[in-house]
Amino acid sequence: MKKDSKLFVLDTSAILAYIEDEDGAEDVEELLIKAENKEASVYVPFASLAEVFYITMEERSEEEAFKRVRLIQSLAVEIVESNESITLTAGKLKATNRISFADAYIAAVSKELNAALVHKDPEFESVRPPLKQYKLPYKPKKGR
Repeated sequence: MKKDSKLFVLDTSAILAYIEDEDGAEDVEELLIKAENKEASVYVPFASLAEVFYITMEERSEEEAFKRVRLIQSLAVEIVESNESITLTAGKLKATNRISFADAYIAAVSKELNAALVHKDPEFESVRPPLKQYKLPYKPKKGR
């Protein structure tokens, strides 16, 4: 990540790291404080919001999923909905990279805003053309 970057997009993995106090939570919290102090802008793609909701609903409960969505909405972030430009960029990224549909949208928002993508997902490292990235500590791989 460039030290002078002021625009950040939170991937689902970054949001969950913050909420679940995983490695990297402090980095996300620092960005959110900067956003609250108007020193940076932090964006959450609609796809990240949807992923946080369904992952939480599957792993915990629907009630907890709604609580997390309300928490995200209460933060100093801007939720980014899709538009034609983001949709076409996501389609191109999906067609030319081995990434999930949701990750294509999340990466497209990062590209459209020319913002650093904050994540813990090694899948983003191989995206071409490359994204600006703020990599949080990856989770250790589990042995077989």
